Amino acid sequence: MFNNKRKNKKKLLVVALIGGVTYAQAEVLVILPESGPMARVASSIKLGFQSAYEASDEKEPIKFVNSDQNSMAQLLKKHITKKTKMIIGPLSRNDVDALIKAKPKICVLALNEGSTQVTNISQFSLAKKHDAGALKNLLEKDQMKEIYAIRQAGTENEHELFLMALMTQISIPLHVLKEPPQKIKKHQALLLLGSNEWMNSQSKLPKKQIYALSNAIEQDLPIPQGLKFCDTPALYSSGWTDMYAAYERNPSTMSYQRLMAFGGDAWTITQMYLHNPKLQEASFEGRTGLIHIQENIIQRTPHCFKNTRHGVVIL
Repeated sequence: MFNNKRKNKKKLLVVALIGGVTYAQAEVLVILPESGPMARVASSIKLGFQSAYEASDEKEPIKFVNSDQNSMAQLLKKHITKKTKMIIGPLSRNDVDALIKAKPKICVLALNEGSTQVTNISQFSLAKKHDAGALKNLLEKDQMKEIYAIRQAGTENEHELFLMALMTQISIPLHVLKEPPQKIKKHQALLLLGSNEWMNSQSKLPKKQIYALSNAIEQDLPIPQGLKFCDTPALYSSGWTDMYAAYERNPSTMSYQRLMAFGGDAWTITQMYLHNPKLQEASFEGRTGLIHIQENIIQRTPHCFKNTRHGVVIL
């Protein structure tokens, strides 16, 4: 989490992200929406990608193109040249499906999951199933045998995909309630699905066996003591200087910081494919968690944390 540590590092982390990124002949083509409803999300991903690129020693020029209201087939026809080594993006699922249908002949790192898998198109995403998998592992480690989940009113749609993903991965009962149970017994977990403000408004929360999602964790806002959650590790570590550089250029809430981290990991994966276009398997500790590449499937496992009397600690 970029908290008070930032104040001590501000003067050291100013990085100019313009130099080194060229809009001339492209070696790496990055397709993201620069306008429309996904532009804000894409902007944070682009910032993280650029910052990680600038921090690396790579010399391949990068070209960014706007996917909003543009045909994927036409974009590829217009911007792919003999020198294009790789495509990064697009971002929306519909655009990923359109790109798959266009059948590009070069390596692609899509930034979402499409409806199908294709050999030369790897798909990297912030899918809810990855977050659910991390929580599942944590619940198993804690030997939980039953889950009680309560949702903030009005957030049902927001949490539906996560709950569906979690239920397909766990083998223990999950009960969705309107109010927290009066008592949590041993091996029973209480899962809070809502905002930070809502979470902190819940009275008489137990001091242990409580869990939440990362969207309830926000910079400089209180976290209930004993709460466990899984999140983007770069937000809780000072080791990712490119992340600090991205934040210094555009300070933002943690939801957008997670997108910066995603963009940074997208660049790291891009580097790996540039050096080895036939890469079949690899793993590394990324900004968003443990990244495992198996053929064209990329698995992301966030790290899990606990808020203690001494602050947030990694589990």
